[in-house]
Amino acid sequence: MGRVVLVTGVARPLGGRFVRRIQGEPEVSRVVGVDLHPPAHDLGDAEFVQADIRQPAIGKVLAEYAVDTVVHMDLHGTPLSPGGSGRGTVKETNVIGAMQLLGACQKAPSVNRLVIKSTTSVYGSAPRDPAVFDETTPARALPSGGFAKDAVEVEGYVRGFARRRPDVAVTVLRFAHILGPAAESPLAAYFALPVLPTVLGYDPRLQFVHDDDVIEVLRLAAGEPRKGTLTAGTFNIAGDGVLLLSQCARRLGRPTVPMLLPAIRWSRSVLRSVGATDFSPEQLRLLTHGRVVRTGHAREVLGFTPRYTTEQTLAAFAEGLGPGLLPPGKLAGAVDRFTALLPGKPGAAVNAAAAGREEVRQDG
Repeated sequence: MGRVVLVTGVARPLGGRFVRRIQGEPEVSRVVGVDLHPPAHDLGDAEFVQADIRQPAIGKVLAEYAVDTVVHMDLHGTPLSPGGSGRGTVKETNVIGAMQLLGACQKAPSVNRLVIKSTTSVYGSAPRDPAVFDETTPARALPSGGFAKDAVEVEGYVRGFARRRPDVAVTVLRFAHILGPAAESPLAAYFALPVLPTVLGYDPRLQFVHDDDVIEVLRLAAGEPRKGTLTAGTFNIAGDGVLLLSQCARRLGRPTVPMLLPAIRWSRSVLRSVGATDFSPEQLRLLTHGRVVRTGHAREVLGFTPRYTTEQTLAAFAEGLGPGLLPPGKLAGAVDRFTALLPGKPGAAVNAAAAGREEVRQDG
């Protein structure tokens, strides 16, 4: 008999993708998908159990299937469907659900591996943050609410579980902002806006991880460690490189509207009321101060190297998102012409005029 893997949050596209992927592993004999809602997508040969992880009944599922590996993916910053549930329900699923699941795992002698999908948001975003966070860097200002605070609480419960069950290999994967076809996050919703409100005077640094890389590192963490690697511990997961928010906007073809903080807070309420994006206080801090993490620990210990850089991840997301109001090519040309006009550039006016004539010819 091979491993029996239980995956939570399988009604989400990312959870469904992981369930289909893990079934192909030779050491996995059975996959059990758990969610409160039946998935709209195919789970392959996995067995779906409709259950609420906020209830003690999840312990019966672990015992019935003799689960040895639990992959907890039901930790999210957005409702399953727009208007389907409020922030209170999401928080209950994130925090109470994790508490019940960990309590059930503690009582299940068959469980020997636990993988938690977490987020780099646990580091917070503050003006005096270090340039780069690693897994041991304490947050200067802990998140005060929202998904980030949920993740901080969940990780605290996970550490308590690891002390009580030292025989279980516990892996916490702190993902940077996930982008891709299966991405469901406030930042993805923000980038989908036709015009991006930004904080006047700030241009934060951002990192992204492609959902293909998310699936791959979850597979590594849930499987048997390869020779010379370990799968227990806490790991930052992000694509190589960093992008400024202004660069992201140009590559997405989205115009930006720099606003003072009071105006941003007002627009946040408007956007939430029309269901465009959550724009929580934690996301506002991110769009002000940004966040960058070091990923060497995952390479050295977990043996994971992302296939997609931060830049490539955003490019793939932009392709699926469709063109914005400002085509990136023309926007880049306009920026180049403006740069050519800056003082100290020899022949600046001549270069700008030539660039303008060339664009006119291209436009016919």
